[in-house]
Amino acid sequence: MSQSFKVNVNSSFDFDISETESSQLNSIKTSANEHHVLHENSSYKTEITRSDFNKKEFQVKVNNNTYNINIINELDSLIKEMGFEIGSSKIVNDIKAPMPGLILEINVKNGQEVSENDTLLILEAMKMENVLTSPRDGVIKSISVEIGDAVEKNQLLIEFE
Repeated sequence: MSQSFKVNVNSSFDFDISETESSQLNSIKTSANEHHVLHENSSYKTEITRSDFNKKEFQVKVNNNTYNINIINELDSLIKEMGFEIGSSKIVNDIKAPMPGLILEINVKNGQEVSENDTLLILEAMKMENVLTSPRDGVIKSISVEIGDAVEKNQLLIEFE
């Protein structure tokens, strides 16, 4: 059974891409987050400039034009059809490192009020900057890391009140 994906670009354009189509893409990896792509006799230089694997959101630069991309698979579509939102009923009281990495930037302080999707910190992993955002509105209770700290997967980073 071939899986298909819905790809939304810049919140404006929707594409359906099959697993077969994506595997036939003529792409060569040129660095950790850059690729050279040939499509319909045209050459493209691509770079993944930001990624959030949990939300399946990426920012990709193609020949110096930046695109915001959201990928939705069949399971995501089914969950949405059923009226559920992933994590909608879950109260998140802490932020843990999704992967091992290095803390590059901390954008909040203890006691600061934050809104959902505010940038909390930037974690570098595999030479890519990952922006960790607030999952909800709240107040920062404590910050367990400092800029320059190396963190392990699931290590506590920030707690909410």
